[in-house]
Amino acid sequence: MRRLLTLRNTRRVAQVFFFGLFLFFVFITDLRYLKGYPVSLFLQLDPLVAFATAITTHTVYMGLLWSLMLIVPTLLFGRIFCNWICPYGILHHFIGWLMGKRRAEERERIEANRYKKLYSLKYVILIAMIAAALGGSLQIGWLDPICLFHRSMSTVILPAINLFFPSSIYVRQYFHVGAWVIGFLLLFLVGMNVVIPRFFCRVLCPLGAFLGTLSSVALWRIDRDVTKCVDCDLCLKNCEGASDPQTDLRKSECFVCFNCIEDCPEDALSFKFMPSLKTEVTAPVVSGRRAFLGALTGLAFYAFGRASGASDRNYDKKVIRPPGSLEEKDFLGACIKCDQCIRVCPTNVLQPALMESGIEGIWTPILNMKIGFCEPNCTLCGAVCPTGAIQPVTIEEKNGTGSFATEGPIKIGLAFFDYGRCLPWAMETPCVVCEEVCPVSPKAIFSHEVTITKRDGNPITLRRPYVDPALCTGCGICEHECPVTDEAAIRVTAIGETRSHDRRLLMDGGVTGATPDLEKRQR
Repeated sequence: MRRLLTLRNTRRVAQVFFFGLFLFFVFITDLRYLKGYPVSLFLQLDPLVAFATAITTHTVYMGLLWSLMLIVPTLLFGRIFCNWICPYGILHHFIGWLMGKRRAEERERIEANRYKKLYSLKYVILIAMIAAALGGSLQIGWLDPICLFHRSMSTVILPAINLFFPSSIYVRQYFHVGAWVIGFLLLFLVGMNVVIPRFFCRVLCPLGAFLGTLSSVALWRIDRDVTKCVDCDLCLKNCEGASDPQTDLRKSECFVCFNCIEDCPEDALSFKFMPSLKTEVTAPVVSGRRAFLGALTGLAFYAFGRASGASDRNYDKKVIRPPGSLEEKDFLGACIKCDQCIRVCPTNVLQPALMESGIEGIWTPILNMKIGFCEPNCTLCGAVCPTGAIQPVTIEEKNGTGSFATEGPIKIGLAFFDYGRCLPWAMETPCVVCEEVCPVSPKAIFSHEVTITKRDGNPITLRRPYVDPALCTGCGICEHECPVTDEAAIRVTAIGETRSHDRRLLMDGGVTGATPDLEKRQR
């Protein structure tokens, strides 16, 4: 008993450590504190991220090889990640523990921890996501627990804390489009622990399903001695995975929490190396029909999503990706929607997309110049991206200086004037803000002086601005600083971005806005 108590305390220490480490990495993903820390470590440890991105991109990124550190112990001991390391799982464990403590009847707790057919849904979700990945659409970020928790922390939790305690997280308050959707989804998933303990982990988690499939061949397992078992079902009282240790153990559902061993009054349960499989359900139980429907759903999601053309010819002008991003289809095949880039962005310009880039692009990062702008001397988004959806670039490469002078700067879009809203053009009012704030040299925004007669008959000299498309990089500072605040008189669109040959701006004198050496940039 003392040994088991020590093991349980060890698990609790591990949970506190890894949960704290995750929060630490999230907090320091900030311009002020990011000093070479491996802030993407939890995402790189995620084997589902490595597996799915390898399918969509046909590439295994070096950073994602860290996932082998998780696969090996899973093959040895089972789903230890879910209950010992996963920060989102630890959160649900804690909430489930709180709810369990408030259950009046011990029998009620036992019944709540029995296996239900509903728990096979996560395997259907996993099959659907893998099927979509085979088509080139990476959607694991919707429900992968590490991606989901990162997204929730970056777009909802930290900004919300800063609302109550100004300057505690950010120098200035950050805002994120659609944050209420992400926030209420988090509250729903956490709140469902009241109905089903560890609802997300047992029912929805695709990473848990992936690890459960691997753990079905684990060498060490929970073993039940049928000669000692008296069928009291007390082993279910604190079972985290609802793995039915009181009968034929469902190995793929076991979280290796060891609670059943401690709760057994007859010492009928133990953790053994390759015990007999007579009292075990080794593989996940998913019917062929459900697996087929899952695969069909995933392929249909890919096909129907691409049919809208949102990633192709029917792209939205508002879908402006961070500098260094892959071409749109490749970007959608690599971005896991973790929103680490959104967290690290110092100007708050990066926002989680809703439907701007179609259903495939929900929660992927886009630039919203009304909220911020792309700082010319910042490349943090590429530095923290765990999957290469945003390629790491240097300041010189981004700005087209030094050894990259011949290639020119990386363009993420192009600014256009709305002369019906521009003060010098439409209101007979002097204004040179956009020209003054343009950061490139020579400036991409220039002006011509004109003298006109106002309505009252008095002459006035104005400087009317224009955009040089050959120099504009689409940084959005002009749009952000435009004094016409409801809808700026100058707005950046995705046309002319470096990453795409198709989104070029056609001019009489040739083609402007696309670098011929695009493939070299996307190394």
